Amino acid sequence: MADHVDRVLEQWGRQRPDLDVSPMAVIGRLGRLHRLVDAQLGQTFAKHGLDRASFDVLATLRRSEPPHRLTPAELMRSSMVTSGAITQRLDRLEARGLVARTPSASDGRSVQVSLTDEGRALIDQALPDHIATENRLLAGLTEPQRDHLVDALRTLLESLDDTRR
Repeated sequence: MADHVDRVLEQWGRQRPDLDVSPMAVIGRLGRLHRLVDAQLGQTFAKHGLDRASFDVLATLRRSEPPHRLTPAELMRSSMVTSGAITQRLDRLEARGLVARTPSASDGRSVQVSLTDEGRALIDQALPDHIATENRLLAGLTEPQRDHLVDALRTLLESLDDTRR
């Protein structure tokens, strides 16, 4: 069975047989998967009144050690939210009563961001739905296939210097 990327590769093979377009087999599929996965996860987040970045901030705080409190810089390093988006995201989450910012006891210029009771309740409600969506998205793979994919993706990320700092 052929997918869209197979058809694209066949077309390039006919039009530019002088080029090795095999990287497109991986990169094209990663791009298509990203769009499909992002749309499904977005629907799950929306059911809880969240978007990807808001979910990520709340989840990062929730998975941090109690009392689930981080500086904005720690939050940015630990989440998938960019530095430019973190202040705006925190403003929105604070306005909704999901996080609180308090001055740091050790450094008056810094703040600590923590989950409110409402924020913790929301992330605890959204997380099982998120995991269920991810499991549904991966249902086409066997456990060994998932393990192999995890290892291959980790190797690729490491080769691109996306390592834990």
